[in-house]
Amino acid sequence: MSHALAPLPRRAAALVPVLPLVAVPVLLALPLTGDGAGPADVVSGLVVGYCVIRVLRERRRPLSPAAALVLGLPVVGIALAALGASSPQAGLAGMGRYLQIFVLVPAAVLILLRDRAGFRVLAWSFVGLALWQGAVGVHQYATGTGASYQGEGIRAVGTFGAGDVMGMATVVSLGLVCAAGIALGRAPVRQRLAAAVCAAVLLLPLALSFSRGAWIATALTCAAQLAMAGLRRALKVAAAVAAAGVILMGGFGVGTAALQERIDSIAQVTDAPDQSVVDRYTLWASATGMWREHPLTGVGLKNFPEYRDAHATVALSSGSDIEGAGAEYHKQALLSPHSMYLLVLSEQGLIGLVTLVGSWLALLVCGARRLLLVRRRGPGLDCGLVACGLLVWLLTDFVYGDIGGPSTVLTAMALGLAAWWALACGEPEARPRDAAGERVGEAVAR
Repeated sequence: MSHALAPLPRRAAALVPVLPLVAVPVLLALPLTGDGAGPADVVSGLVVGYCVIRVLRERRRPLSPAAALVLGLPVVGIALAALGASSPQAGLAGMGRYLQIFVLVPAAVLILLRDRAGFRVLAWSFVGLALWQGAVGVHQYATGTGASYQGEGIRAVGTFGAGDVMGMATVVSLGLVCAAGIALGRAPVRQRLAAAVCAAVLLLPLALSFSRGAWIATALTCAAQLAMAGLRRALKVAAAVAAAGVILMGGFGVGTAALQERIDSIAQVTDAPDQSVVDRYTLWASATGMWREHPLTGVGLKNFPEYRDAHATVALSSGSDIEGAGAEYHKQALLSPHSMYLLVLSEQGLIGLVTLVGSWLALLVCGARRLLLVRRRGPGLDCGLVACGLLVWLLTDFVYGDIGGPSTVLTAMALGLAAWWALACGEPEARPRDAAGERVGEAVAR
């Protein structure tokens, strides 16, 4: 006699669509196996394909007009810049990468997420990935098997290796921002306590990444989250974080001379900059020089390396020194200006910069507006703090960082979470309630 499979519980069934999205952070935990697209990038492409098939089968409009406009706006500048690429192959490759990170994967996240429960599952997957990569990084520091920093293998880089020193810093920062948002929200006490502990633990690998950019972006983002969460909650969390910092830096001896020197160097980027800062300034000047010659459409996708030397000064070094974490010593060429805004400006011109940044600012405005509504009434404060926090971190980090490496796909997922919070129309948490406690409009819908 055949037995029909029992249906999944309603809560479990609602989380099924988010599982393909969770697979992306899970695969980012695996060690790198070589150059080219990693498994997380491949899965993100499969997720986009799954969304397309699903939309065609269901014959429904996948995005609202506002969502389609905001997420589709960057396509204009990307397509124009692809026409100016040095070859059709370079143009298609560059356009595919930009569309993947800034359009397709965020749209897939927006389509697949159904409710706040799915949002929280994906946010916790960010935290889990950050804890794993952070643990690997701390082990590298403790055993001297990390990337080379001042002649010692102490720089924590996780599984991303010395060729992508910003990979672990990005992952840990985004995970810390997610944990901080959950801890500041109105989730159950146990969940908020667990998130606060995770945020405190992630401070250690973030410090050992020696990434000044990640430190600055994370500090500004967490300060913004605290301000948005309310003064009383902000004071409590700030005290807890300060205590955790004292314990980590003092009690466990994390405040080494190398770390202290790295912290002090933040204030010396103009007075006595090191070679990495000099290179960055030179690359920024080179990018602005390209833009002045091609103000509207830029020099074309993937053309920054070809035009770099024509606009750079002799202060630019031959490349970054790469060594440690399993890599032999070699020079890594400087192929981007290390600023997302200047990379877009140089390769896509004003049209590309306005459309791309305009899309991000629209997400930020819509997300902040919804957060203010939820802060006054209704659940979902933790989701709003996570989404807005992720977007603030990215917008800050893009001042002195750009896309590149396996961790870039996590940027796309973060933009998707921000897009869901800002543009999704299915969650009625901000609707006012009538005298009977029923959300306005629900009785009419029934």
